[in-house]
Amino acid sequence: MRDHLIEKVREEKGTAKAYYHKYRLYTIRGIISRWAPESENNTRAYIENVSRLTGIDPDEPIGIPMECPARWMMVGVAMAIQENGTSSLDYFAMLRGWELLKQ
Repeated sequence: MRDHLIEKVREEKGTAKAYYHKYRLYTIRGIISRWAPESENNTRAYIENVSRLTGIDPDEPIGIPMECPARWMMVGVAMAIQENGTSSLDYFAMLRGWELLKQ
């Protein structure tokens, strides 16, 4: 189960990397608007919650992923909380997923 979670986190972080490099999305608003579009979600509430949890303004650039990994991890954790709640989070698996992404 944990290996599956690590791989899932690695894939999701790869998606975040693509959002930054391929789509030039580097704010909470930009990322979540693509990840959770209005047609499927309450995007405004999603953005507000991730912003509140991270302390990052929705329109503030998060930074370059490899230079500001902690900020990107905070956004990833906040999005995981928004999607799944807190009871199923494995923070060590999330960190391991980030490490594997660098390889």
